[in-house]
Amino acid sequence: MEEQSNTPQTGVVEESGASAERVGKISRRGLFGAAAVVGAAGVVSRSVPAMAAARVTGGEGANLPPDLILTNGDFHTMDAKNSIAGEVGVRDGRIVSVGRKGHLRKGGARVIDLKGRTVTPGLIEGHVHIVSLANRPGYHVVIENARNVAEIQAMLASRRKDVPEGQFITAMGGWSPNFFAERRLPTLAELDAAVSDRPVFLYGGGIGRTNTLGKRWFESQTPAVTVGPDGTMAGGPAGQNNLALYHLRVKQTFDDKRRSALDCMAYSASLGLTACLDQTLPPDSGPLNPKQGLGNLNNFRMYDPWLSLHREGKAFTRLQMNFLHDQNDMALPELKERLKNQFQLFGDDMMMTGGIGEWGAPGDGEGPVWLEAQRLIAEAGWRNTNRTLNAKGLEDIISGYEKIHAKYDISGLRWTIHHVPFATKEQLERMKAMKVGVQSGCWRYVGGVPGNAGAPFRMIMDSGIQNGIHMDGVHIAPLNPWMAVYYAATGVNSMGQLVNDGQQITRQEALRLYTRENAWHLNMENKLGSLEPGKLADMAVLNHNYMTCTDEELKRMAPVVTLVGGKVVHDTGALGRQA
Repeated sequence: MEEQSNTPQTGVVEESGASAERVGKISRRGLFGAAAVVGAAGVVSRSVPAMAAARVTGGEGANLPPDLILTNGDFHTMDAKNSIAGEVGVRDGRIVSVGRKGHLRKGGARVIDLKGRTVTPGLIEGHVHIVSLANRPGYHVVIENARNVAEIQAMLASRRKDVPEGQFITAMGGWSPNFFAERRLPTLAELDAAVSDRPVFLYGGGIGRTNTLGKRWFESQTPAVTVGPDGTMAGGPAGQNNLALYHLRVKQTFDDKRRSALDCMAYSASLGLTACLDQTLPPDSGPLNPKQGLGNLNNFRMYDPWLSLHREGKAFTRLQMNFLHDQNDMALPELKERLKNQFQLFGDDMMMTGGIGEWGAPGDGEGPVWLEAQRLIAEAGWRNTNRTLNAKGLEDIISGYEKIHAKYDISGLRWTIHHVPFATKEQLERMKAMKVGVQSGCWRYVGGVPGNAGAPFRMIMDSGIQNGIHMDGVHIAPLNPWMAVYYAATGVNSMGQLVNDGQQITRQEALRLYTRENAWHLNMENKLGSLEPGKLADMAVLNHNYMTCTDEELKRMAPVVTLVGGKVVHDTGALGRQA
């Protein structure tokens, strides 16, 4: 047998125009800015230097051959130079070598031929409430990617084959009627046409909707749910949608919740979303009650299903959990106990605690209780997040941070402000002076309008501030990160309206924010976010060329293979079965 060698090689290769441009300094603003709504133009092919092979040179994995080789791909490494590679070697879940196609000898390694497909680092969601998706009652279906009622019907019908008799098929949160051509939910008759022998419950858009079997069941409960002839359960003050949700939640067993958590991970992996920073939910530690909405869960127990799967080695996407505190009490007893008795960033690479966020006290920058919470968090040396929903809120939070910074120096604590729908250059400079980071929100994709279209992505990007990007799923917005990337790059909302013109960023910038830059927000930039030796082998193999696909294809991007720690966790079979 020939002796195995993994000596790095260099050379010159022919790359497509898209890849060629990305090897050097990236500047595609003209192509993917305001005029990018109609899709990308082609670029002339040219000869460019290939990425010189890099490999682990010390510590764990040094000088060891890979046990997995991914070859013949267009790897967007997201390293400091935005290098493009053709082959990656992995050993024991970590990347050990990155270089041109053919720079590694196979030896005994498993080889996956990517057939020229684009590969990105696993995407990282910097602000999400994924624990809620992991606790959905019933046999849940994610319908945020449906374009019309017919596609919703097809998704529900496809789920039917896995659902035992008498069990509900559900679809809750993350979508809006704006996503569907009809701008409405399916009627009772349309739900019956999709699934007639299982009860169905849809929750979203401020209402509930059910089919005939669901109507019969909800009306038989105590207290009974009022269901209209078309299957509607009114929201708002009537609260019939929440009462229906309550009846399903009280039926849930712990095994049901574990199944939902696994379904949540599977959907996340199908998007190429390999790690999430969960912002938890507003504390609600009492028993279940009919007034609770989708965003209300027991904050002390809501992670239990995911934790149990993690202990058994069955969790297959990464989760970091912030701690949200909502006591409007100057004594802040719960926050004080958290800071005294909890470790931040405690756990392992698959599941760990985070910092304080989405807030440490109510107020969004206003009031003495909010300010005292910031003081306690700084004094304890914790990472801290607050969200802002308007211009005044941003100014209040920045001013509050400045008061705390003057005494405690927060510049090394990774304090951040999330959403930031409005900002000025002067405010961004004040934040930079304290090394405060920004998480730019994309959830106005759902229904933004000019003047209220979400983050000024271009301004924030050009400021040079530590930045990241998020969608804020799974209640008011979808989990799908490609919709967020689409919105940041085009400024076009879910209804096809250009609403954030002049604030578009390039596709390259958007991808970098969702990978390398979001890793910083998890304190994991040395492990995640780019394809470099020594980092964890999280990758998404895409179904389209990210840089040259149309905008519609970008929004509907669907990885054919996703890897977490070098293990295949999603596989469509497009490359032959790899799982």
